[in-house]
Amino acid sequence: MAFAPVQAVTKALAVLATLNRDGLATVGELHARTGIPKPTIVRLLQTLMAAGYVNQDAKTRGYHVTSASSELSSGFHGAPKVIEVARPFADRLTREILWPCAVCTLDLDVVVVNYSTIPDSPVSPFHSSLGRRLSLGGRALGRAYVCFCPPKEQHILRNVMRASEDPENNQVDDETFARMLSRALADGFTERSPALEPRSSGTIAMPIRSGNRVLATFGITYYSSAMKLSRSRMT
Repeated sequence: MAFAPVQAVTKALAVLATLNRDGLATVGELHARTGIPKPTIVRLLQTLMAAGYVNQDAKTRGYHVTSASSELSSGFHGAPKVIEVARPFADRLTREILWPCAVCTLDLDVVVVNYSTIPDSPVSPFHSSLGRRLSLGGRALGRAYVCFCPPKEQHILRNVMRASEDPENNQVDDETFARMLSRALADGFTERSPALEPRSSGTIAMPIRSGNRVLATFGITYYSSAMKLSRSRMT
């Protein structure tokens, strides 16, 4: 390299990359993850907000990327935009039913929680879920993606699941997947496998679509003792 890197640029990119990966982060969390001094992070965030790439969540005071981040990558598939659209709906639903909601996007053999209303739920079974990676084969939010995506994409994801190191994916044989798919299409939603922990809670999930393409998945988590489903689940 003929010249030294511009430190302000590399630090801004580090902050932006961390926000993109974590979904939501406070100044303190960004400092812990990047090692950048907090006053510098505040200035960088203000600059990124002025440029339209970052917003601050009014409730948690954390920061998240906006759909303008699509301008930074030709491989962008619309995830931040769909999360922005789903966010107010998730907030309203949690205020109405109290249970926490989550929005996830695909990342190879898992879906990643990009937004959660756990901070607003007085009855959440968990303390936090942002950034959690949930399998396609066993978790409701992952199942909602693989069961409702177009057939060609589903075929690819089934091969990805078979090659996955996660037993929640690679132990789902074709017969089990066929039952899971049939039930999901009949019900219009998916559930977490009852064989997986934590058994004290359950999750139901559904796809967020544009045409036949799945952009994200949306789920609600509840205590099993508080909500009895009308029929038992076998997969």
